[in-house]
Amino acid sequence: MNDRKCRFCQTPLYQTFVDLGLSPVSNAFVKPENVNQGNRFYPLHAFVCEQCLLVQLEQFESPEDIFSQDYVYFSSFSESWLKHAQTYVEMVIDRYNIGKSSKVVEIACNDGYLLQYFIDKNISVLGIEPASSVADEAQNKGIPVVRSFFGTELAKELVNRSPKADLLIGNNVLAHVPDINDFVRGLKFLLNERGVITMEFPHLLRLMQGNQFDTIYHEHFSYFSFLTVQTIFSRFGLSLFDVEELPTHGASLRIYAKHAEDESKPISAAVEKLLTLEYEEGLHRMETYQTFSDKVVKTKRQILDLLIRLKNEGKSIVGYGAPAKGNTLLNYCGVGRDFFDYVVDKSPHKQGMLLPGTLIPVYAPDHITETKPDIVVIMPWNIKEEIVQQMGYIDEWNGQFVVFIPEPRVLLS
Repeated sequence: MNDRKCRFCQTPLYQTFVDLGLSPVSNAFVKPENVNQGNRFYPLHAFVCEQCLLVQLEQFESPEDIFSQDYVYFSSFSESWLKHAQTYVEMVIDRYNIGKSSKVVEIACNDGYLLQYFIDKNISVLGIEPASSVADEAQNKGIPVVRSFFGTELAKELVNRSPKADLLIGNNVLAHVPDINDFVRGLKFLLNERGVITMEFPHLLRLMQGNQFDTIYHEHFSYFSFLTVQTIFSRFGLSLFDVEELPTHGASLRIYAKHAEDESKPISAAVEKLLTLEYEEGLHRMETYQTFSDKVVKTKRQILDLLIRLKNEGKSIVGYGAPAKGNTLLNYCGVGRDFFDYVVDKSPHKQGMLLPGTLIPVYAPDHITETKPDIVVIMPWNIKEEIVQQMGYIDEWNGQFVVFIPEPRVLLS
């Protein structure tokens, strides 16, 4: 008997979006001394709700387990992401007249990668972050942090002791929330009557168009179209009045929300434009979602074909970057140390660890200069230009870069 239900509308879930088999939690890196303990594997099977069309995973690990004190994702190790954050701060301050009398709150503030730029302008901020490892780093930057998961209960506690938020920010957090109703209800409660919410998250339409199946992992409970997120926010009295398409994370949306009763902010033409695009692309029809799985299976075969060919030619292969998306892909394709000698990552919190599931060792980037591999596979393909620029010296030994998404290919120098 099926007891799976949509986390938004409670409709029973039957329809598969894509089944990526069994996979460990993508950021559950393994310490070498614990190698014999390995990882726990869970189904990585995404469903689409036939009622509200929310694409979602079942919950196997709690957020408390996933975002533990040993959480290893630090936002500040990507230069392009820091630039993105700084550009956003300049824009939003100017657009909404955010100043010294304003209150800015960021949910899932990570290591303070964004709020630090408000601090530089003497604007009052508050970060909310449950993972101790990154919260410590944010506090070291002078950012006050509430170490908790966000929801309606926390929103009420915050309102009882401080002003509501004039600007409420959530970057790449909406997908991480198992109880989406409680989360959005909390947003409504914490927002000042003329305040603005901005949320960024990967765009489901672009995920499908770009074959970005590797962005599906257990930390991401939900995958949003603009159609669906508009429905969710509307249920709780929040209106989406503007939207931007962003290049980050392979193509994201930044939505702007207000209280539905706030008439001071007109609905942008971008809202209707994006809704029209999603209808034209068929995101309102179940059949559109049913074709994605076939594309993913085909890509898996192509990835394995390329790796087998390269290994048969005697090539040494390593990976650059140890992101969550890379761990999804490697585990789904069954790629381990029989193909990759190692991966490197700029984050010292990942160096010296083993990748979840595949147990491929992680080194610092300078290990590449020591071993001079023939092939460097860029796992965070969304910042491949940044990595190619940083690692251009592999030309010295005729090294080549490879990416797997949207299809596996060798990048031309």
